[in-house]
Amino acid sequence: MSYLIQAKDLCVNRHKKNILENVFVEVKKKDFITIIGPNGAGKSVLLECLMGSFQPDSGEIKKRENLSVGYIPQNFNPESSMPISVKRFLTLKRKSTPKELIDISKETNISEILEKNLSNLSGGELQKVLLARSLLNEPELLILDEPAQNLDIKNQLNFYNLLTRIYQRRELSILMVSHDLHMVMSSTRQVICLYHHVCCSGEPQTVAKDPEFISLFGNDMAKMMSVYQHTHNHSHQEDSQ
Repeated sequence: MSYLIQAKDLCVNRHKKNILENVFVEVKKKDFITIIGPNGAGKSVLLECLMGSFQPDSGEIKKRENLSVGYIPQNFNPESSMPISVKRFLTLKRKSTPKELIDISKETNISEILEKNLSNLSGGELQKVLLARSLLNEPELLILDEPAQNLDIKNQLNFYNLLTRIYQRRELSILMVSHDLHMVMSSTRQVICLYHHVCCSGEPQTVAKDPEFISLFGNDMAKMMSVYQHTHNHSHQEDSQ
C-alpha cells in the first residue's frame, strides 16, 4: 500500500443537496496537502469522513493498518466552568513522561504556559497547545481543520511557520484545510481545490492558473499566489548560489 489514507468516490448528500460528489483524496508518506474551497464546499465534512466521525453515503475509505493520526478540529472551546491546566490537558488521553512533556513543550513553544488555565489562553496559545497534544502520539499523519481561522495575521504566520518546522523535522504527512493559501505556499506540496467535487489539484503554482480556481477565488488571489511562488523560488535560487 503506497498511501497512508485514501478516499475514493466519496458522496455525501444532506437535505437533497450534494455536499461531496465522487471525491478522491490520497495522502502518501511525507505529503503536505492543503484543501481549499469556499465556505460550505464540504471541506470539513471530508475531513470528518476521513477521521471516521462522519459516515459518507457512498464511496470507500482505506487506511494503512495501524495508522497513527493526529487531529486538530476547526472549533475547540475550553469550558471555563471546568478549569484545567495546559499540562493536565496534554495528559488527559495519554499518560506522558516528564521528558516527553518537556520535549513537546519546547518543540511547540508552550513551555511558559504549561501551568496556565486552558480557558485563559489566547487563540495563538490554544492552537499551539492543540498541536502539541496531537503530536504526543507520534502521528504519521496530522489532519488540521482551519487551524488559524480565528488568529490575527501575526499569529497565523507564527503558527504556519511552526507547523512547517515540525513537518520538516518529523517528516510526517499533513492534510490541512485552510483559507490562508498564500501563507502556506512555502510549505504545502499539493493543493486540492474543493467545491463539493475536486475542481482541480496539483502544485500551488499550477492550481493558481486553473480556470476553475480563478472562477472560485478570482484573479487577485491567483496573481497573489503567482507572485509569491516566483519570489519564493527566486529566494531559494539565491540561497543555493
